[in-house]
Amino acid sequence: MHSAHPGLPEFDYVKPASLAEASAFLKAHVGEARPFMGGTDTFVRMRDGFWKEKYLVDVKHLEGMQDITYDPAAGLVIGAAVNMNRVVASPLVKEHYPLLAEAAHSVASYQLRTRATIVGNICNASPAGDTTGACIAFDARLKVHGVDGFRFEPLQTFFKGPGKTVLQPGDIVVSIHFPPAPRGAQGKYIKLGRNAIGDLSIVGITVLGYPDASSSSGYRFKIALASVAPTPFVPAPAEALLAEKTITPALLEEAAQAAMDACKPIDDVRSSAVYRKAMVRNLTHKALVDVWGRLSAAAR
Repeated sequence: MHSAHPGLPEFDYVKPASLAEASAFLKAHVGEARPFMGGTDTFVRMRDGFWKEKYLVDVKHLEGMQDITYDPAAGLVIGAAVNMNRVVASPLVKEHYPLLAEAAHSVASYQLRTRATIVGNICNASPAGDTTGACIAFDARLKVHGVDGFRFEPLQTFFKGPGKTVLQPGDIVVSIHFPPAPRGAQGKYIKLGRNAIGDLSIVGITVLGYPDASSSSGYRFKIALASVAPTPFVPAPAEALLAEKTITPALLEEAAQAAMDACKPIDDVRSSAVYRKAMVRNLTHKALVDVWGRLSAAAR
């Protein structure tokens, strides 16, 4: 009898003493070694035979990996090994980036969130990632350590396809950095799944809106869509409409239609492309109405 889940393959556990040691080991064992922190995806994919690395390199104990810090001038820094429940519970995140806490709370179950991390969610490069949209809306950057030292990678150019990023052999993401949130910002994340808790998104809608005197409408909206393209998707035409025209109920409907028209989802086992497109329009409109309601109330 064959088991659908035969168990984990054999591998060696490596615990480097420094980032330099970790990067050097990963570079020297390309195709054989993988860094891990929470392991929520790593162990599942190894169990199912998709990943067959001989070495798992534990980096979650290295410097800065477990820290959450905030500075009013510099913004928020979340270490790569900070689990999602810590993000959800953090007073700093809840006060200054509540949209991020809302998105993190939507991920899987409480038990899984004690291991899962925002950086892991991003580095998996899943088009269905729940926290990626909020990170894009807040213009977050990843701090990466490679064999040549540190560098920053903006999220706008980080994703190259499902499961593919700009990371190179030896690269380790150390933390994610958020600039100060726009003053007066309001946000909303809406996740549509096949069940209420723990499912991957069929469609995920992130909207962040804030006053902006430089735009014709007096406001700026950031929109990010999950599960509708090979990478996290920003419907630029919808954002442009909301910046260029006076915000009205009719414009919110027009922007939601523009978001739907901009994306080209696929059919898969969880949903048809036609249904996804319809839900992009409906849920983007719902999120925009919610965010605009709070923005306009704050302006009165």
